[in-house]
Amino acid sequence: MNIRRLILQGEGTTLDFKKTITSNEKIAKSLVAFANNKGGQLLIGVADDGSIKGVKSEDEERYMIIKSAHQFCKPAIEPEFEEIYVDDKLVLVVSIAPSDTKPHYALDENKKWWVYYRVKDKSILASKILMDVIKKGNDKTGQLITYTDQEKKLFEYLGKQGRITLKEFSKLTRSSYKQAQKILVSLIISGVIRPHISEKEEYFTTV
Repeated sequence: MNIRRLILQGEGTTLDFKKTITSNEKIAKSLVAFANNKGGQLLIGVADDGSIKGVKSEDEERYMIIKSAHQFCKPAIEPEFEEIYVDDKLVLVVSIAPSDTKPHYALDENKKWWVYYRVKDKSILASKILMDVIKKGNDKTGQLITYTDQEKKLFEYLGKQGRITLKEFSKLTRSSYKQAQKILVSLIISGVIRPHISEKEEYFTTV
């Protein structure tokens, strides 16, 4: 594994940097987000800016990750570990496979279980639409896209406005929320559009 080349890619859907492990809850959130999407790798001992800091105790870091994966994730997650030295600094690479038992839940500080999903370089709380994406992600038969007038209207709108909400899409196509949601889920799984979620809203853009 070329760790420097991997770091140069920057954080994204399948890669996350952690300078150190500070809490079981935070690491569980990242593990679950990867497992619920395409899987991914955590580089422990690498700062957010990509600088290599190294881990002080790989045994301690490994123990915390295993504890998070088994006790703070439901169903439990089985991480794989690899130790790589860069300029005498140890980077712990934690690999998470895409799960066949989605959705996975992470336990937070208030002892509540939540589902997270990896979008770009963030582990975000799953909405109803993302829950459908996660559940349908277990389907190995693939996703067939049929471009109807509804999809055409969606991409024309995105071409002009750049983003759209479920409410706007439903209104645009004069379809029910349920039907509009079904189309968006299909397009997210197919990698054609990307979800964005903040505390205030959820919207969608082209990839």
